[in-house]
Amino acid sequence: MSEKNYQALIKDRIFIGGADHVDEVMENEKVDVIYDLRAEAPTQESKYNRIHRPIVDDAEHQEESVKQAIDEVFKSYNEGKKVYFHCGGGSNRTGTVAIGTLLGLGEAKDINQAEEMATAIRSKIKVKPEMKEALKKIYPNA
Repeated sequence: MSEKNYQALIKDRIFIGGADHVDEVMENEKVDVIYDLRAEAPTQESKYNRIHRPIVDDAEHQEESVKQAIDEVFKSYNEGKKVYFHCGGGSNRTGTVAIGTLLGLGEAKDINQAEEMATAIRSKIKVKPEMKEALKKIYPNA
């Protein structure tokens, strides 16, 4: 069996990866909702339930868009839905929302532990300093 190009952040419920892996995730996991975190809006029509929740790289005051994306993942998760979220390559924005998701679900006690967990799940994750600052504002006690 070939290795998957995406990973399960929360077993059988929340999946993470890149934009190019949507079809693979849908075929294998039958997710209910996909959150596209890319800043640039995709121009092609999606055949899936895709919600564009953009997070702009290298911008100040990103915590609002990061928090909105994390909140939407929680909402879908709490509604019992299977979720996939991605940015372009599944590294920075995906990693940021993954860390926030792990913190919000109580899977990690602080940002460093959540980042270690996320990178253990998806080694490609590399969160930029400004994204970590946004997470610190969203989770000031983490």
